[in-house]
Amino acid sequence: MVAGHLREQNGVYQIILSWRDIDGKRKGKQISTGLPVKGNKKRAEQMLLQIRAEFDPQSIVNNADMPFGQFLQIWLKDKATMMNPDLYANHAYNIKTTIGVYFEEHPVSLKNLSVADFDDFYEYERMENKASTKSLLKLHETVVTSLAYAVEQGWIRENPAERVNPCVKDSQILFTAFLQNWLKMMKTTVKLTTYSSYAQGINKKIVPYFNEHYPSLRLTEVTAQHIQEYYTHEMLDNGLTANTIKHRHANIRKALQYAYTIDLIPGNPAAKVELPKIEQYVGTYYNAAQLDQMFKIFKGDPAEFGVITAAFYGLRRSEIVGLKWDAIDFERKTITIRHTVTEAIVDGKMRLVKADSTKTKSSFRTLPLVAPFEQILLRMKAEQEKNRKLCGNCYCQDYLEYIYVNEIGELVKPGYLTSHVPAVLKKNGMPKLRFHDLRHSCASLLFAQGVPLKEIQAWLGHSTIGTTANIYTHLDENSKINSANAIISILPGQKEKHP
Repeated sequence: MVAGHLREQNGVYQIILSWRDIDGKRKGKQISTGLPVKGNKKRAEQMLLQIRAEFDPQSIVNNADMPFGQFLQIWLKDKATMMNPDLYANHAYNIKTTIGVYFEEHPVSLKNLSVADFDDFYEYERMENKASTKSLLKLHETVVTSLAYAVEQGWIRENPAERVNPCVKDSQILFTAFLQNWLKMMKTTVKLTTYSSYAQGINKKIVPYFNEHYPSLRLTEVTAQHIQEYYTHEMLDNGLTANTIKHRHANIRKALQYAYTIDLIPGNPAAKVELPKIEQYVGTYYNAAQLDQMFKIFKGDPAEFGVITAAFYGLRRSEIVGLKWDAIDFERKTITIRHTVTEAIVDGKMRLVKADSTKTKSSFRTLPLVAPFEQILLRMKAEQEKNRKLCGNCYCQDYLEYIYVNEIGELVKPGYLTSHVPAVLKKNGMPKLRFHDLRHSCASLLFAQGVPLKEIQAWLGHSTIGTTANIYTHLDENSKINSANAIISILPGQKEKHP
């Protein structure tokens, strides 16, 4: 008898079948329904019943014995409906032109694949086809992803490709060279903004330090002491904070963990490093009177919209610049925060990264559209329509759906707010304040008005109430004074004064 159930994976219903073979061993198979989870549960259940009734376990061969090349074709077929079309096309091209060709000439069964097989494959590509590091990384991505499916199906126990680094010929590689090779690999596996952060730390800070102080240090020679000395140098000589060290450490530790995973080193030396204690951040903020004065200063300034939005709604810089007109519901009087725009340095050039997603799931939120802010938006919309007519073909067409653009339709860049706002405040004799501190100012006003932390969390889009509490509960000194007054009567001598 074939048992089965539905499972949600990547937003699509998967059918999971299981049965016992003639030897009594449990077998299984996963089949994609191609049906999105939302609104398709009944259809998926009907498909499950039909497939269970028609499925013949005797038709299944021992998949682990099939040649790797044949497996790749099966994987492509099974995953076709679940992949992004461009990603599918890249994997199919890699298999048809390179991976499949090699393993047809060097056949090996799925269950017998080893690290050596892939080492030989990548070495062949380097020597015979002059494959670049970029090409090898793309091929490796296809190999690793495909074998992850074989593990998922239970055809093999582990993914041997995960223990292979296609960019490293041997363990004698220099530590700095390894970091840069790892960074290239990360470019294909993480978000562009994350890669940019990795690249800035590794290429601009970590690699230069080790090139200067330990130019011949090999990957296999790196110790916890080397890493600890680097952190000490950065803190004492360059004034880095403990929080920045924490981010640098995350890069180094992740890279070395990969080296350990693929057996280039016997252990991760970064795991033995003791990090400096991170001090709790205390954000600067403006009170109501200072905010009122600030609004007057920025009246008519290009940063006016950004300042008002950050101070009233507590939006992040990326959320302000990413606001689109489709996020504003003038009928229901709501603003939905669902788009972001950030900046990232990629290959030495600053790029805008537009995303129809927020920092976290909690950052996706809907806020009320209050009348004064609605009037600002309506005025901006009218000005944009007027500017489009005046500029004609000279008006930028790339950001028509965005709210925060200049006179010729160009998007206001996040970096502009970061640098311009503090400079204007300083020029006008206002207390020092970062642009992000306007978010803290919003939170402090809400807290001072007695708004519960849970509501402040939802307003600001924090993923946990702990984040809200840790950052903002210190802001309202009046609450502490009220608490003191509430218990003052128990102190010695107070009863006589207050009968």
